Amino acid sequence: MGVLENKSRAQVFYKYLSRVYDGINPFVWNEAMRTEAIELLDPQADDRVLDVGCGTGFATEGLLERTERVHGLDQSRHQLERAWAKFGKTDQIRFYRGDAERLPFADDAFDAVWSSGSIEYWPDPVAALREFRRVVAPGGGVLVVGPDAPDSSVFERVADAIMLFYDEEEADRMFDAAGFERFEHHIQQARPGSPRAITTIAHAPE
Repeated sequence: MGVLENKSRAQVFYKYLSRVYDGINPFVWNEAMRTEAIELLDPQADDRVLDVGCGTGFATEGLLERTERVHGLDQSRHQLERAWAKFGKTDQIRFYRGDAERLPFADDAFDAVWSSGSIEYWPDPVAALREFRRVVAPGGGVLVVGPDAPDSSVFERVADAIMLFYDEEEADRMFDAAGFERFEHHIQQARPGSPRAITTIAHAPE
């Protein structure tokens, strides 16, 4: 388990990262990548969408272009404060402080679940994916964006010591273990040489 796959350490990490997050994020996860991923999820105007690990609201902003029924959840108070400053005073979104592995929502509560830049910090990704399957309605879409495993074995060992990096084979194993039957993976990249994202679109069993 990586250093940041620990909830308390991750919270301290984001306490400081939240101050510069919006300036750093576009170098690895930009608007074009976000738009491409949202197209894969394809939320409809009246869909209830849950954004798990919403952070400062970068993905939330894109989702709000497709639906006004967005719910954002994050474990970091500091990240949520910045998201609230952007969107909290409208009636388009509700924010919650919570844990991806124990979502505070009823079964089938959402039409779609989105999570970008969060899975790498979960101590038990399969448990969180099971929660996604539980709270999404039958047939609903689940989209997860995480860091693709580096090509270099040396860098991979260093990266894994910090947080979760995974490839398509590992993604297959996680989504299958969580009970998803239909899923596919896409590799996204901001620019040549920049870190790659592995984006999985899955659908809950009907």
